Amino acid sequence: MSTAPRPIRIARSVLLHPLLPPPRPRRLVQLYAGLSAFGLGCALLISSRLGAMPWDVLHQGLALHTGLSVGACSILTAGAVMLLWAPLRQRVGLGTVSNAVVVGLAVDASLWVLPEVEGLAARWAVLVAGILLTGLATGAYIGARLGPGPRDGLMVGLAARTRLSVRTARTAIEVAVVAAGALLGGTVGVGTLLFAVAIGPLAQRALPLLSIGGPEPAEAGSGPHERR
Repeated sequence: MSTAPRPIRIARSVLLHPLLPPPRPRRLVQLYAGLSAFGLGCALLISSRLGAMPWDVLHQGLALHTGLSVGACSILTAGAVMLLWAPLRQRVGLGTVSNAVVVGLAVDASLWVLPEVEGLAARWAVLVAGILLTGLATGAYIGARLGPGPRDGLMVGLAARTRLSVRTARTAIEVAVVAAGALLGGTVGVGTLLFAVAIGPLAQRALPLLSIGGPEPAEAGSGPHERR
């Protein structure tokens, strides 16, 4: 039995260790660059008006009914999802908390500066650019190995506590998320489907190029199987 004080034992049970392994500067730069780029990619899909990525369909719907921004709804949703981690026994890392906050801020900042896209050809170009960028950004933030995103952890934890595969858990959750978002008025379209099909292969290609070597935090649960 561990002789460490109770607060330390609790911290060890819920936090990844180490929180920030070396090489620290590169991990931090890659993490925050990846999360910021992911937020920009989200905003590009939204701006295309051809369909947001699955979780952003929900964030859009919530924004319509609460008066909050899409990014603020993303942050609040991430916080709510993290509350579900406790029974699933997932561990929180620096990347987890950063993901919850930075992506939402980047979405709002990007939507604020992006011009309105007119014309079908331009909208398709923005959609494709957004999907490619999110694939690269996913490889970057996962490759930093500082912990899974809130939604990553939910899907991995659900799969670990049930007989479901990660793919099945992801599909079930995201179908439910898209359905709820659509009912609330979020934008579902061809872009939603293309993102769902393309994000896995794109992240899989980007991850070997951006994965940082060295010890990986225990139970990170990260991988190119899912969005953030």
